Amino acid sequence: MSLPENLSVPPAAATPVACGVSAWWRATAIGSLLALALGVATSMSMFEQFKAQIQHLQVKLKDTSQIKYIAVLNDDKHAPAMLVTLDPQEGALQIQRLNAVSEGREDSMQLWALPASGQPRSLGVLESKGKTLRLSANDATLANVSQLAISVEDKGGVPESRGPRLPYLFKGTVVQKAL
Repeated sequence: MSLPENLSVPPAAATPVACGVSAWWRATAIGSLLALALGVATSMSMFEQFKAQIQHLQVKLKDTSQIKYIAVLNDDKHAPAMLVTLDPQEGALQIQRLNAVSEGREDSMQLWALPASGQPRSLGVLESKGKTLRLSANDATLANVSQLAISVEDKGGVPESRGPRLPYLFKGTVVQKAL
């Protein structure tokens, strides 16, 4: 193929033309790449910190008491006398005295579960004179129990088959906490 005679190739087209990118555009592109790299590194670091915080809070939540049942036992004047809570994770009933009433030298206080129907069931003898004490318990201990009561018994408590002496010293409704 030959070119027509009136058409000729200009001499400038035969040599490659250098692309004229200004230094300003190069600096902007390099700066943008550096900013992008810094943003990615920062995002990855923040993500790792966020994961570590979540793991820390999960451990903390696992170690925090999860009260499932609560009862406030009132005296005969309807004043709060004992606070009873059950944390199934710890496997214990925690009983906190809210008043100054204490048993005599020859007496013991005994905690009773009062189901809606059936006989009272002993949950244990309150042996500590302190403000707070614990009795072993599990999740089923307060299932189907409508009330808790405390009776004053002979030193060491009474067998469950004998039952408590009435009237109860303190009594209150068991409430299952919403989960």
